[in-house]
Amino acid sequence: MTVLFRDLRFYGYFAVILISGTVLGISAYFASIFLPNLHHDFSIYALIPPSWTIFIFTLILISSTPRADAIFLFISDILWLTLASWSADTIGYTQCDALGNSRTNTKHGTISARSYCDLSKVVEAFSWAAFCLITLYFVFLVTLASRSVAMGRFYIWREDIRELPWFGQAPGYPGVGYAAYSSQYGSRGYPGQYPQYPNAQYPTTGYGTNVHQQPGHSLVIQPGINGGAPTVQQVPSMV
Repeated sequence: MTVLFRDLRFYGYFAVILISGTVLGISAYFASIFLPNLHHDFSIYALIPPSWTIFIFTLILISSTPRADAIFLFISDILWLTLASWSADTIGYTQCDALGNSRTNTKHGTISARSYCDLSKVVEAFSWAAFCLITLYFVFLVTLASRSVAMGRFYIWREDIRELPWFGQAPGYPGVGYAAYSSQYGSRGYPGQYPQYPNAQYPTTGYGTNVHQQPGHSLVIQPGINGGAPTVQQVPSMV
């Protein structure tokens, strides 16, 4: 993984963990004042998405693969979308300021209806924020992994996620040439690539690559990975 992708992933996931911690704290407070008789279903479910997210995101920050990340992000997205929609349905378009001094019943008495409304709005807003962020991470992950597969890393989905590149970068660790991973994949090369022919590699000089085109052949030149020398192949021309 590039340093940029590593940092973006860490700070992005950490932001979701912070959001989850806030929602979990408010939801735990609601559970303590309402359960078991009031707002039973919502109070219990509101504890699930943030608890799941904090636990799972902490694990995948330690070690993960693109496939595991994609699965957990998808599940988390569904959980947060459900909570955000349920919160919007529960509190609706209520104007908290208009509640004045009204009270809301709890299992031990009452609390300010305005305070309950404000906290519910926070849960709703943070739930939508978590849903949007996780959706964005999921799209980025699928896009980057698909690009790596197109570049020849056919098993990138089950490799260490640290191998995943950012846009414009080759798969693998910074400073490690792409050829270092060839033993994992054989000589299959890029999808749709022409087959290898003799004399596909040419000696280089200080002025570039010396290529001597053979009669009846066409040259296929592919750019090098990580700034390496280009690959030149001779392919028999189709007459």
